[in-house]
Amino acid sequence: MQSDQSIHVYTAHVQVRWSDLDAMGYVNNSRYFTFFEQARVQWLESIAKDWNFTQAGPMLAHAACDFRRPVPYPATLEIDIYAEPPGRTSLKTYYEVRVRDEGTLYAQGEAALVWVDADTERPEPLPETFRAALPAHSS
Repeated sequence: MQSDQSIHVYTAHVQVRWSDLDAMGYVNNSRYFTFFEQARVQWLESIAKDWNFTQAGPMLAHAACDFRRPVPYPATLEIDIYAEPPGRTSLKTYYEVRVRDEGTLYAQGEAALVWVDADTERPEPLPETFRAALPAHSS
């Protein structure tokens, strides 16, 4: 799902909870989006420092997931996040889900984030402080 322009930006670890399971005893498909969100929030918090997200911040504009294999319980997931070079108001991210210390790819996802002004609910340019916190992409 990743593009040739995406680079690794963060690895998150997420514990699978009993409540994440479906009737078959595997992680429910809807939970993968929650796992992506948890990983994304951990990543943003790691680079956000003192940003005030009540004035403006990232809003999810698109999300998708390809399910490769069912995740068993118990498991600690390792979610690698990749990002493309940012656009003027948006950033495209990709996710790879593996069980920690196993290596098998269980799911791949993607999400598009748009920086939105909280008052106007309209897209606005990504702040320079956010751009500066992203790893450099080669041109």
